[in-house]
Amino acid sequence: MDYSTHENVALGSPCTAIMRYRQMKDELMEILACPVCKGTLELTVTERDDREIVTGSLYCSTCDFHYPIKDTIPNLLPPDMQD
Repeated sequence: MDYSTHENVALGSPCTAIMRYRQMKDELMEILACPVCKGTLELTVTERDDREIVTGSLYCSTCDFHYPIKDTIPNLLPPDMQD
């Protein structure tokens, strides 16, 4: 499957929404959830430019885990799959 364009990505999940937009934007917070418990994520912004969040984290208080945002890309892999 070609992930370079959003036309080949089925909409409906937070991960595909991120792939569609390719950057972490504030409006994605409305649809993002913790990939483990499906709980609410709290956004912390370290760096932002005119269009998107460059670095920061998404925190799940239920799982007590911070999902990093690096170079505008949020890493929403479950904790045991992150390096």
